[in-house]
Amino acid sequence: MTSPLSYEGFRFLLAGRAISMLGTSIAPVAIAFAVLDLTGSAAALGIVLAARSIPQVVFMLAGGVIADRFDRGRVLVVANVVGGSVQAVAATLLLTGTASVPALAVLEAVNGTASAMVFPAAAALTPQSVPGTVLQQANAVLRMGLNGSYIVGAAVGGLLVGTVGSGWGLAVDAAAYLVAAGCFAKMRLGATAGESRGDARSTGGRFAGIVADLREGWHEVSTRTWLWAVVVAFGFANAAQAAGGSTLGPVVADSTFGPEGWGLVLAALSAGMVAGGLALLRIRPGRPLFVGCVAVLLMAPMLVVLALDPRLPVLLPAAFVAGFGVEAFGIFWDLSLQQHVPLDRLSRVYSFDALGSYAMIPVGQLVAGPLAAVLGTEEAILLSAGVIVISITATLAVPSVRHLRRTDTQTDQVSGTAS
Repeated sequence: MTSPLSYEGFRFLLAGRAISMLGTSIAPVAIAFAVLDLTGSAAALGIVLAARSIPQVVFMLAGGVIADRFDRGRVLVVANVVGGSVQAVAATLLLTGTASVPALAVLEAVNGTASAMVFPAAAALTPQSVPGTVLQQANAVLRMGLNGSYIVGAAVGGLLVGTVGSGWGLAVDAAAYLVAAGCFAKMRLGATAGESRGDARSTGGRFAGIVADLREGWHEVSTRTWLWAVVVAFGFANAAQAAGGSTLGPVVADSTFGPEGWGLVLAALSAGMVAGGLALLRIRPGRPLFVGCVAVLLMAPMLVVLALDPRLPVLLPAAFVAGFGVEAFGIFWDLSLQQHVPLDRLSRVYSFDALGSYAMIPVGQLVAGPLAAVLGTEEAILLSAGVIVISITATLAVPSVRHLRRTDTQTDQVSGTAS
């Protein structure tokens, strides 16, 4: 079987996304401990994290329309240049001692807006860069590259924050975004049917065209029960992870094993994701979505350990196992969408997916601090684990989630050639 790395467009896509992830993985560590150093407040940290998440959710549908209308590679170039510029400003404020919570929140809001353009375009480029016969392998290789970058970035981020401060972490993040933009600029992929109609649509009623585009995307989502059921479930699961893991996790780390240790936890999570990607290079279950949903339940034990026994020798293996489960779901979810949704509508479906899945993340981030103040940090994290288990288990009760089958007979929809 031909390797996805044989295709030049895929190689540049992999390089761009991996380099961008290298920097992005540093940002959560840097931002979290920058805010905690400034305020010592979990509530303030939640506000800054939500400042990025809210515009990411609000503009996600617009990102899907843009990515289906225009050249997806160019969308990624512009978004990464904007993201890199914003992080450079944030790094400068931290390094000069002039940073404040409102300033960081505004900059993260701009960064979140740029990120809303990135996800739908990047996710839909995978089937545009390789033939359908190697699509699962391409997803696995791509996600292994992203997770490998995250391992290095998270560990380096913790080390940078613990030694020279958060500002240098964000400076590296900014540089990575700009290098990634250069990789995306080198991609040469054929236009989808939607992209080739972009200019023609823009000459008519612009608003009417956008509404029509969104209606088409929503039709693809609403007519597939397995799709919207998973999206709804992950709205709750992601909110719980945002509260118990992303927001309260650094709070626990700050009072126990420190930022270096939290960087190692994030690295262990990504190491598990790499292991999952390697395992799934050849494993081809007939019902990939069902297998992925079962696997993602492995997120919950990590939160339980974080609440009850936050010691690195126990937490690192739990994070590794959680990463394995998350990766299994991610690969099989991408495969399910890419095999069952038309390519020229795929970015819009990904944007509806992200909107539904991520819409509750700011809620989780904002309520984490107050919830911990009322219930206690340990209890709030345990509650988050329970929400994950309940929401994912409910999804497995949906027949179409359990029975959706893979199809490897789809027509190849890629214009690039192996090189």
